Amino acid sequence: MWLNGSFVTDKDEPADFDCVWSTVCVDRNALQNTAPELLDLSDHRSAQKARFGGEFLPNVTEAASGQHFAEFFQTSRDGTSKGIVVIDPTKETWT
Repeated sequence: MWLNGSFVTDKDEPADFDCVWSTVCVDRNALQNTAPELLDLSDHRSAQKARFGGEFLPNVTEAASGQHFAEFFQTSRDGTSKGIVVIDPTKETWT
């Protein structure tokens, strides 16, 4: 998972977060049964925002840039590179 948005900035009170998740090895049926909002990208992801307080996007190609979302998130609105937070659930320790 990759985290972005004001949640990963130095803002005292971040407004939201944006998350990109890898679609590799995801059981979409299980996901549909437990958290269908994660598959609902309609209405500006309002169902996701209501349940989780942020947005979750599968790591597919972002239409305007032609980049996968994980790459797209690493560029600020003015085109400069920026960092994001990476969460790897397969790791037992964090660095």
